[in-house]
This record gives sequence, structure tokens and C-alpha cells, in this order.
Amino acid sequence: MTPNLTAITGIGSVSPYGPFAGLIPRCVLEPDPISAWPTPGLRRAFLVKPFRPASVVPGLKTRRLDRLSAWALVASSLAIQDAGIDLDQEDRSRVAVVFGTGLGCAELTEAFFHSAVTHGWSGTDPSPFPEGLANAPASHVALWHEVRGPNITIGCKGFAGESALIQAASLLRHGQADLAIVLAGDTLTRAVYEWYEAAGLLSPACFNTEPLTNDSGFVPSEGVAALVLEPTGRRKVRTYGHFSSGRWSADGEAVETIRQLLGGSVPSVTICAGNGAPCATGHTSALAGEISGTSAAIIPAQAVAAGLTDAGALLHLILALGSQPPSGKALLLGTSGENSFAALLLELP
Repeated sequence: MTPNLTAITGIGSVSPYGPFAGLIPRCVLEPDPISAWPTPGLRRAFLVKPFRPASVVPGLKTRRLDRLSAWALVASSLAIQDAGIDLDQEDRSRVAVVFGTGLGCAELTEAFFHSAVTHGWSGTDPSPFPEGLANAPASHVALWHEVRGPNITIGCKGFAGESALIQAASLLRHGQADLAIVLAGDTLTRAVYEWYEAAGLLSPACFNTEPLTNDSGFVPSEGVAALVLEPTGRRKVRTYGHFSSGRWSADGEAVETIRQLLGGSVPSVTICAGNGAPCATGHTSALAGEISGTSAAIIPAQAVAAGLTDAGALLHLILALGSQPPSGKALLLGTSGENSFAALLLELP
């Protein structure tokens, strides 16, 4: 096995599939009608169904939190549980938290500005403001688990999830942490959905009850995915795979750069992270075919994860691992626009 790898030892998620520790059971998922706010006719999205966080993580209090922070607490707890880690036996100053998000705590940010519109700045309710900061979820994860290592929040257009995974692995490799909890996710709000619609980015499936197709556009989604990373060989435990290296570029030569990352080899499987693209079309699949040719299995982007746009990479990875891809080298590939890409190389057991 390649030296200097980081192992993925735990998985947790809160998604339209529900809250899960470990791999998400395979099932067919269709968008739900939106009922949280009034819409001009039918509007659909992949939504997290309401649940009580304390019923999943006993003792958890989330009443004043943005949903993104609440989901991050649940997903991180499930990932730690899945990894079989007892934090009381760890040096908590050496446990890192890295969180990737495209939009941050948009729900309470909206609430704050709606309050300003209704009551004026002098009458604005200040209570939502601190919980609307983008780094609030990572802070709450650190406080709940009482970990004091590096705490980083990444907002990266198109590649927040990929960037969070690369950053977390870098902390481990450079000896800045012994363990890393890496998360990525977003919530779906009225303003965000209406912006997608006004920009003409949505799939026709958002406006009718027909099953999903490979039409243009995407169906918005929401949720948080979490992984536990630790140096390979640190504990004798089950691993889902090993993260080797990653690259991303806003305007680079994708094919040449990714082939350098692969070191001349061809991955056994390429996992397409759509990042806002339709579930089985778009630039990512075309690039995957050019890189992998016919010698690698290509797992198309999952619609529910593509709907997370900037933060969907970790959910793409979890769903792909649940589809039992072949062992060997795996390439997690995401694109945004015509020239931007992120490529992460993993080794599967």
C-alpha cells in the first residue's frame, strides 16, 4: 500500500435518506414537494425529513441552532460512533475539525435579514446573528465533542467538500493532528431555491411529479456528510478506504493534471461528483471517460448529492462506497463549469 495514506475509518450523515452511521442503505429516492414556504405551483427538492437530533444523539440540545449546525453535530457523532473511537482515550488537543460549505448557515442568516426588513436595523433581533456565521457548525462540533485541535471552515465555490477532505488529510500528514473529523454540507432555504430558479439552473423534475431523468439542470438538496480520518495503521480497525492525494484547479489543464496525480496508472473506478450537474450528464462524466477510457468503472453522479452543489463530494463518496465499487485505485472527480475541477485519489480495500 502507498505510504503516507490517511484512512477513512468512520462515516456519518444526515441527508434526505435520514441520519445514518456508516454506509447509507441503497434505495430509490425521489424529490419531495416543498411545504416549508409558499411556492408558485409545485416545487420539489431533496429534503431532510424533520427528526429530533436528541433521539439520535442523546442529550443533544439544538433549539437555538441553525439546522446546518444541528446536522453537523449529529453527523459527526455518528461518524465517531461508526469509527469506534472513544474520545476519552484520545488527546483532544490533537483532534481536528474541518468543515466545508458552500452557503454556510443560510437559514438563520435569512432570519436576521428578514428581521431587519420588518423592523429596521434598530429593531433587528440579534439572536440569530452569531449562529448565522459560516464557521458556527465546526465550532459547535468542537464544543460538543470537547476537541481542541485545528478548527477550519472552508467555503470554496464548487469544491467545498473536496477541499475540506484535502485540508483534513494535510493536517494529519504534517503532524498537526492525530485524528480529523471532516464534514461538508448545506441547508436549502427559500432564498437559495428561488435564486437557483431565477438563474435557470433547475431540472424540469423540480416542477412536476415525473421521475428524475437526465434532463438539463439539477434538483437542489440539503444535508451534512462526515468522515473520520486518521493515519493508516494508527489502530487495527475496519477502513472504508484510504485517501492518497488530491488536486484542484480553477483554470488548469484537467486531463494533464489528473494524469500526473494518477502517476500514469488508470483508476479501477471513477466516482463522478456532479456538484450541481444533472445526475448522469455534464462535464464530469465526459472528463471521467477521457481520463479512464474503457478500463475503469464510472459511477455517475448521484442526483441527491449533486444537488448539494459545492458541498456534495463527501455524500457522493459515501453513496459510491455503498454501491460496492471494485477494490484498487478510485478517483473522486468533480467539475464546476468548463475549466474548474477537483480530483481526489483513493485506494479501496
